[in-house]
Amino acid sequence: QVQLVESGGGLVQAGGSLRLACAASGRTLRNTFTGWFRQSPRKEREFVASIRWAGVTTYTDSVKGRFTISRDDAKNTFYLQMNSLESEDTAVYYCSINNGPGTSWTYWGQGTQVTVSS
Repeated sequence: QVQLVESGGGLVQAGGSLRLACAASGRTLRNTFTGWFRQSPRKEREFVASIRWAGVTTYTDSVKGRFTISRDDAKNTFYLQMNSLESEDTAVYYCSINNGPGTSWTYWGQGTQVTVSS
């Protein structure tokens, strides 16, 4: 059974930083896409960032230059470093992985709350 467990969320002031981690079990991260999504009240879940097994990264425009996604396949964990946080970044953040080449986002974590106070 594949499980993803997020950690690192919390309350931070605007301009501060947080680092989220997503630990996977039940499946190796090798040959998977790993990504972060977020959902704030009254909004749909939105894509934040992803990193492929080859290290290629993609970011939504609103976080470019502030967030960095990384992964450590040896630890079966991936991360989202969030700097210069803004109140608009307040949301529940979810990590996700696909199930190998050609598949969509398949497995999801339970979510971790990030609250940025202005």
